[in-house]
Amino acid sequence: MKRVLLGLSEEEAALPTRCVPWDVAALAAHTAGALHRVLVMLDADTPEGAASVSAAGYYAPDVRFSPEVNAERVGSALEAAARGADAGEPGRVLGASWAELAVRVAAEPVDRVVVTRHGDPMLLTDFLVTRVVELGVHGLDLADALGRDPWLTDEALAVVVRLLFGGCDGGVVERVLPGALSDRAGGVAAVRAVTGRSGSDAGRDALEAAGVRFPALG
Repeated sequence: MKRVLLGLSEEEAALPTRCVPWDVAALAAHTAGALHRVLVMLDADTPEGAASVSAAGYYAPDVRFSPEVNAERVGSALEAAARGADAGEPGRVLGASWAELAVRVAAEPVDRVVVTRHGDPMLLTDFLVTRVVELGVHGLDLADALGRDPWLTDEALAVVVRLLFGGCDGGVVERVLPGALSDRAGGVAAVRAVTGRSGSDAGRDALEAAGVRFPALG
């Protein structure tokens, strides 16, 4: 993703995305900001007490995705894009954040707890899973807007698939979404379906009954 964002032209940055009202520039700014947020959390003091929200629980349809929070989420990305020096700025932010995180996360204990901007105490490892989901799903949005093949890595796809389908009735999942748990193309298609990026709700009732998590997304 970093390579793609670094190479964006001004014309590409102005292309519309499915995440209305964001264009590519605003969606790229939001996506880079999602990763940078981990650094902000690591700069804060470690909270007292145990984590109470899991990676899957983070996507519950509650205050995190309320109209007010969504409005702030949309507005902040638009402002970030407007302040950008050029189309490649989100790529630079993403690259710098990733380089710093690679060092800092490796130095943290496995039981490090962080607090999200919504006040959720989470294990750092669980919050990092949500960052993979954010970059993976919005990476699909960006690739579609730019007319490119998805660049989601196999490792990132496995993380997203595990969050969405872990603990489900695999037979039902494979029947409704062939290949969801067994090959790359099927996995990408399944992620699109469960995150509202396939244009169809076919099989949703069966998937919910099988334990599939349909995440709330802003």
